[in-house]
Amino acid sequence: MENKPHEKTSPKDVFTHLLAIITLYTSAGTFINLLFKYINLGFPDALDFRDYWSRTAEFSSIRFAIATLVIVFPVYLITTRFLSKSYDRTPEKRNLRIRKWLIYLTLFLTAVTIIGDLVALVNNLLGGDLTIRFILKVLTVLFVAGSVFFYYYEDLKKHKTE
Repeated sequence: MENKPHEKTSPKDVFTHLLAIITLYTSAGTFINLLFKYINLGFPDALDFRDYWSRTAEFSSIRFAIATLVIVFPVYLITTRFLSKSYDRTPEKRNLRIRKWLIYLTLFLTAVTIIGDLVALVNNLLGGDLTIRFILKVLTVLFVAGSVFFYYYEDLKKHKTE
């Protein structure tokens, strides 16, 4: 049995990986929220009698979502670029426990999100409550969660780790 040397996890590794995953989750959630707000504006609820106030709230939410994405998503890109360069210099870092735990947590959370999204779709279909607004929101969640899942799943396949 061959003993492979394991790279020690430093505080820098832990916090860099945490920063990457937190900014990923924030970016994904904010992007979903932003698209939901645009869907709400494009397909208003005919039963919502508070149209003026809800539209004002939608615009405020859109402004906050854009502000969040303008700051947080570039931080995610920079952090993942930094980590990628670190892996190129020291390939053993791909085996860091913090990295594997966070990737598998992300795969788990995105899979659960996709399952819940599909359950909501089937439930509304069976209840006769399908609207274009609802279908667009389901597709939004499927697209974002599916993209994140696919990216990290492919990364694991490409760089097989123990």
